[in-house]
Amino acid sequence: MNNYDVIVRPIVTEKTVNANEKNNTVVFEVAPKANKTEVKIAVEAIFNVKVEKVNIVNVAPKTKRMGRYEGKTNAVRKAYVKLAKGDAIDVFSI
Repeated sequence: MNNYDVIVRPIVTEKTVNANEKNNTVVFEVAPKANKTEVKIAVEAIFNVKVEKVNIVNVAPKTKRMGRYEGKTNAVRKAYVKLAKGDAIDVFSI
């Protein structure tokens, strides 16, 4: 799998911005079949930073209703990437 196929997009929410400021952690949406090693290699290659740790979370789809119609949100695989001290990724410029 190509490095650019592993990382889909950065996730920018209040929770992820706080994690970035406090723990030097960046959150990415990753490919459904990507593992921790592939994510680490991809982030280090693309952003030229040193990765300390990677945690991956599978977010299950939620049921949503719009009147009498019911559907589901998309399932997402997130990677919480902790960067080494002194390294940073500016997610707003990506």
